[in-house]
Amino acid sequence: MMDLLRRLAPVAVLAVLPVLAAPSAASASAAAGRISRTTMTMELRPGGVLHVKEQIAYTGQVSRTLLTRVRHDDANDRLYRVTGFKGDGTLSGDTITPSGNGKATFEYDVAGAVTPISGGEELRWFAADGWDAPVEAALVTLAGPAPLQSLSCFAGDLTSAIGCTSVSMDEGGTRAEFEQQDLPAGQTFTVVAGFPSGATGGAPILSHRFDLASAFTLDTVTGGALAGLLVLLLGGLAVLYWTRGRDARAVHSEPDSLTAVENGHFSPPDGVRPGQIGTLIDEQADVVDVTATVVDLAVRGYLRIDEQPRGAYDAPDWLLVKTSGPPLDELLDYERALHNAIFDGRDTVLLSQLHGSFAAGLGKVRDALYRDVVRQGWFARRPDAVRTRWTTLGVLVTFLGVAATVLLAWFTTYGLLGLALIIAGAALAVGGQYMPAKTGKGAAALAHTLGFRQYLTTGEIGDVDPAQRVELFSRYLPYAVVFDTVDHWARVVASINGNGHQADTLYWYHGPAEWDLSNFAASMTTFTATTSGAISSSRQFHRRL
Repeated sequence: MMDLLRRLAPVAVLAVLPVLAAPSAASASAAAGRISRTTMTMELRPGGVLHVKEQIAYTGQVSRTLLTRVRHDDANDRLYRVTGFKGDGTLSGDTITPSGNGKATFEYDVAGAVTPISGGEELRWFAADGWDAPVEAALVTLAGPAPLQSLSCFAGDLTSAIGCTSVSMDEGGTRAEFEQQDLPAGQTFTVVAGFPSGATGGAPILSHRFDLASAFTLDTVTGGALAGLLVLLLGGLAVLYWTRGRDARAVHSEPDSLTAVENGHFSPPDGVRPGQIGTLIDEQADVVDVTATVVDLAVRGYLRIDEQPRGAYDAPDWLLVKTSGPPLDELLDYERALHNAIFDGRDTVLLSQLHGSFAAGLGKVRDALYRDVVRQGWFARRPDAVRTRWTTLGVLVTFLGVAATVLLAWFTTYGLLGLALIIAGAALAVGGQYMPAKTGKGAAALAHTLGFRQYLTTGEIGDVDPAQRVELFSRYLPYAVVFDTVDHWARVVASINGNGHQADTLYWYHGPAEWDLSNFAASMTTFTATTSGAISSSRQFHRRL
């Protein structure tokens, strides 16, 4: 008996499996869904609005994604706007989900389905498309405000030219019927009907489609407009510079040479200090101006520079020594700020150790220099503030140009026009560096200092009293730093003597043992370069270009 049961068990299992599987298969089929019939009544109304009433009979879960955007031409897409949805279902975005129990009825309006053509109007609508389940039968009835002139329909892919199952028109030409059998899921049933010209007054709804090639189309219109905008904007910048950024009085192209010597004593042109001259010339408080001021403070007795002895592979270094020279009250604000930044409560400091508080103090030196040139009456406003204002405006115009270019390229074919704003903004940002303008007094002072520069570039010892040469030509040296003629004037200083013999040292610059003035030119060149490096590393100043 047991043996018989073991033999029948597999047969019983095989017999039960189809029964157990049947509900699952039925459930899967129900979930997949199927539309047995969809019947649509469509009425074309004035303004090109197509009113659709749709009734469907279905099983399972189904939904339809309406086709609301198609390609129209190279630059545009065509939109179909569905509004006024109501009935047994919901419209979320472009997707209709029926809510009935096997049957559903809903209505909606479609705008943009009518196209004016030669001699008439054409209605084209995707009557049954986007269903996620197969449609066994689709029937469409169409009526319009005027007699129908032509009919056609297609089934399959969106661009299919295969005709639908059937299409017919009543005897009066006022109503048409379209039918399609067995439409697969995701396929399209398109109906097309022709009406007389002006029957509805409808027109396509177009949306520009971004295309990089067409967005920056270069033709007569865009090229001419771009050239015109560039001339207008860049011309405006030129006028702006001419009226706002040009010096009040032009500097002579060939200034008279000045010696800055009166009665055997040093007298800089207009009493201008080296740091002031540097800021006056290039309208910037930079590394060279501060380096020249350090040398000037030494020459005038506020500090001494002691060159440190070094081995063959040691980096050069200098000890800056505070002296009990003239009172600090006689210094200008920026000179006092620099003196305080160097020593900061100490009497000596190595040049290689100028960091920390020195870097912070240089910010005060920079601000004091800019305030000084305004106080001297050489500039109406601080040059750095003027540059910042115009450069910021240029950056804003550039960003505006970028935004305009993106918008023009996205919605039109005139993206090139936005480039004009970008170019103008970039030009303004760069040109902002040249916008600080000297006053008449500043331009006159610059003319005098340029004459002094000419003398420093070509001048020699001449007939200066030997007893005055050390001090006089030392006083020239800080200005030579500003004018980039250090090597020339350092050699001049190295060649002077006070009593007919070569000097071993200077009152403001001491060298190590076995050092004399024959080494001064090389020492001074290295000192100015090293000092400039220490200052520029603070990031408060930039090297002069």
